[in-house]
Amino acid sequence: MHILLTDRLSCPRCGPEFGLILLAHHIHDRRVLEGELGCANCRELFHVAGGVADLRWPPADGLADADAEATAAAAAEATLGPEPAFQLAAQLGITGGPGHVLLAGDAWVWARGLAKLLEDIEWVTAAPGARGLEEHEGVSRVVATPERLPFFGGTFRGVVLESEGAGAVTEAARILAPGARAVILDPEEGTRERLAEAGLEILAADASALVARRAVPGRSVASTSPPG
Repeated sequence: MHILLTDRLSCPRCGPEFGLILLAHHIHDRRVLEGELGCANCRELFHVAGGVADLRWPPADGLADADAEATAAAAAEATLGPEPAFQLAAQLGITGGPGHVLLAGDAWVWARGLAKLLEDIEWVTAAPGARGLEEHEGVSRVVATPERLPFFGGTFRGVVLESEGAGAVTEAARILAPGARAVILDPEEGTRERLAEAGLEILAADASALVARRAVPGRSVASTSPPG
C-alpha cells in the first residue's frame, strides 16, 4: 500500500468524516508493508500485513478466509491480456496521473495490467481476492466492506466496480472527484437510477458496462471534461 493512500483513508467504523493515523512498522520504497491504522475518534486499530490494509467493519478474523479465493483469482489474473486494461482506461477517460483509482469487487483483476499501462496512477483494489497479488508498483491493496468504503468523499479520479450490490454503487459514486468517472461492469438492474440519484451523469451504457461521470460544479454537462 502506497503511503500517500493513507491521506485518503477514513475510519470504517466512524465513517468518512474521521481519518486514520498510520503507525508504520515497515516501509519500503514509500510502500507500507507492515503497520497499523488508528482512528483518533473510536480508538479502533486496523492492521496492515504483507502490504494489505484490512479495513473491514465489522472486522473479521484476519484474512485467512480469503486465502482460497485469493490463490484462484490471482492465477486467473495472470492470464489476462492487455486489451481489457486499454478499454477500461479509455472508459475512465484517464491518460495520465497523478491520482488514485479504485478497483472494487471483481474488478481488482485488472490492477497489474492497468498499473503497467498508466504507471503514474495508483490503482487501489478493495477485495479479498487481491491479497493473492504480490506487492506491485502502482497497486495498493485494501480489504474493505463494499457498502462502507474507507475513503474520504470526492477524492478518487475514477472507480471500476464489478459484481457488487446497490450499496457499493452508492459508495463508489460518493468517493468520485468532480469530473471523474465510474465504470460499472455487468451492471445490475437499477444501477443507472442509483448513479443518477448520487448525482452522476450517464455517458454510455450497454449490457456489459455503464459509464457515468460526476459533474464539475459550475459547468454544464456538455463542457465537463474528465480528469487526466
